[in-house]
Amino acid sequence: MKIVTVIGNRPQFVKAAAVSRLLREAHDEVIVHTGQHHDDELSAIFFAELQVPRPEHQLHIAGGTNTEQTARMLGAIGPLLQDEAPDVVLVYGDTNSTVAGGLAAAQARIPVVHVEAGMRSFDRAMPEELNRVLTDHLSDLLLVPSETAQANLARESVAGRVVLVGDVMVDVSMMFQPRARTELRALRDAGVEPGAFVLCTAHRAGNVDVPERLRRLVDILLALDEPVVLPLHPRTGARLDAAGWLDELAGADHVRLAPPLGYMAFTALLTNARRVLTDSGGVQKEAYFAGVPCVTLRDTTEWVETVDAGWNVLVDLDLHSALTALRETPPAARPELYGDGRAGERVVAAIDAHT
Repeated sequence: MKIVTVIGNRPQFVKAAAVSRLLREAHDEVIVHTGQHHDDELSAIFFAELQVPRPEHQLHIAGGTNTEQTARMLGAIGPLLQDEAPDVVLVYGDTNSTVAGGLAAAQARIPVVHVEAGMRSFDRAMPEELNRVLTDHLSDLLLVPSETAQANLARESVAGRVVLVGDVMVDVSMMFQPRARTELRALRDAGVEPGAFVLCTAHRAGNVDVPERLRRLVDILLALDEPVVLPLHPRTGARLDAAGWLDELAGADHVRLAPPLGYMAFTALLTNARRVLTDSGGVQKEAYFAGVPCVTLRDTTEWVETVDAGWNVLVDLDLHSALTALRETPPAARPELYGDGRAGERVVAAIDAHT
């Protein structure tokens, strides 16, 4: 069976690390990299570190509005699918690459498999929420990471077949986090010690593209009384620079700005952080898997189980709430929420059973 896998950014490279190798043991997989990730060199690092097969097609589509980017992806993926003539198209998550790959396949009458289906923040202002809802409702096989996701799809009466497989990111975390925890170069580069710093990521358009909200993020970072490492997403860095606040952060003794990082360097920081402060859905989960309490700079999350378990606190961009949450002690228990590390096997088995 021939499968075209469409990926485009860091979380999707991570998810593919759990699936592509297993998929290729029994099938012919063709990887299409849309180029949605901002940095081709950093993309290459992710592929190498995670042992994901190199993409057969590189589309180099980045920049522009969500609408423009998605349209350009559709224009490129449609003819590619006609040439490749796959039996299945596989997409991950909730990006523009996800919905473009899924829609191009559905329009070509090629079955669509959606890994990490059923996640909902119930916030339609998020482009990711629109992408994941649209992709779920055009998919033929929906592979969900949790019972919550399964229940979401049941309420929406999706047309495709729903299978609970667990979270493929658990597989990857189990493979790489133990080694990353002992590789301390990234900590030395940032000038921090294990367990004695906060790791922060911020990239959501709703946080960094709105000046008032971006200023609140800056105020939270400046108010911390411990070292904070901030790997700068290019969009975040550009917005901070344009507002004149990048130098303010760079001048704060406790703020350690870093360039975008490869998977192992980032995971080394995450697994050794005292707390994680983020607006990323993927980082919320990675923190949970690593046993690092997370403070989320949003008022909604698709990963509600981490909040219910007490390991993730939603604070939006409220300064007092963020500082309070960063001091809280996590629960003693950390239940297995998203599977046992064999989700990749179940993904392949579900595809085999469906086709």
